[in-house]
Amino acid sequence: MIKYSITMSIRVLCIFAMLFVDGWWLAVCAAGAIFLPYVAVVLANVASPTRRQVVLRPGMIVPRTPPTSEQTGEPRPVADDQTDVRPDEQGAA
Repeated sequence: MIKYSITMSIRVLCIFAMLFVDGWWLAVCAAGAIFLPYVAVVLANVASPTRRQVVLRPGMIVPRTPPTSEQTGEPRPVADDQTDVRPDEQGAA
């Protein structure tokens, strides 16, 4: 922000000086008044590595599959047309 303010202050001085100078100085002041806004924005947007901050990251994310019904102890869902017969009991039924 300080670089931007300084550059724009120089631009204001160039515009003010254009009222009083003549000859090639007028061209120099006009060029400063025209091109300094671009330079000010570029300087303001340049990331300078003045301070390094530590990035806090959460713990490692471990992908998981959802638990099966055998792991949770819940009964298996039964369709309407099926009975709750286990494969080893089919022969006995």
